[in-house]
Amino acid sequence: MLDRRSFGLSLLASLASAAAPQIAAAQPATGASKLVLIGTKGGPRVGGPRNNPSNLLLVDGVPFVVDCGYGAARGVVNAGVKLPDIRYIFVTHHHSDHNLEYGNIVDAAWSSGLNAPIRSFGPKGTVEMTDLYWKLNRFDVETRIADEGKPDPRKLLQPTDIEEGVILDIPGVKVSALRVPHPPIADNFAYKFETKVGVIVFSGDTAYSEKLANFAKGADILVHESLYEPGVDRMVARVPFAATLKEHLLASHTKTEDIGRVAAIAKPKLLVLSHLVPGDDPTITDDMWLEGVRKNYDGKAVVAKEQMAIDLPLP
Repeated sequence: MLDRRSFGLSLLASLASAAAPQIAAAQPATGASKLVLIGTKGGPRVGGPRNNPSNLLLVDGVPFVVDCGYGAARGVVNAGVKLPDIRYIFVTHHHSDHNLEYGNIVDAAWSSGLNAPIRSFGPKGTVEMTDLYWKLNRFDVETRIADEGKPDPRKLLQPTDIEEGVILDIPGVKVSALRVPHPPIADNFAYKFETKVGVIVFSGDTAYSEKLANFAKGADILVHESLYEPGVDRMVARVPFAATLKEHLLASHTKTEDIGRVAAIAKPKLLVLSHLVPGDDPTITDDMWLEGVRKNYDGKAVVAKEQMAIDLPLP
């Protein structure tokens, strides 16, 4: 496996052309527009070089967080963004690797000086999850309000349970949600961000979906979850007490060759493979991840790494 620095050099070399997107380690983002891959490993297990799922989209410096797996708050800080600057959070579905740090990232922002609303969007249960988070932490919150003179964070986090369609429409950014298949979860969404600096689609967790491919048609960037089927048996062997894990993975995620089928329909300027399953197997190289994709798609494609930053707009 390449280390991060070697990867960055080889990636930039492989994409070097007048039309190639600028991809590098994340830098402080004041006023910037870019996509930063915060956590790129699918699943709730912790450890290894990859973090649990999270993405950061910056549009003129305004941060939009998509999914909040464990480590999301630290990843946003490492990307050069101050947590109190977060204004929007999106959760694709209520698996723990996507929502475990939902409340915590807001709490951490509050601890660092948050005094402005954060709007959050997610499937049915997001409003209830928000309420339960504040009930769980009521003692700490009320102690700090009284003892430190902080504003009440329960008034700052403003959740919305979503359905399909346009869920946010503000100057320069429109966000739409599409229900995608991730059995046994029905309330599971992909998100499309139509922005002044490009169209970015996040697949969320999904089995192969032609509906998603059409949703993403013409996107500048498609961030698609990824299942490397030859690595599944080795991964399952490392996880005890999970008798039907393999069946779940094969039924509810997208194999690399099927990602190629999606991309062949959507034709994004750049395909980014993320939410990698298995994401903790060092024997799986980038070329192996992309081999299946290339059976059906020959456009620009990269395998996400932590803190990979893609400048927007693309050339």
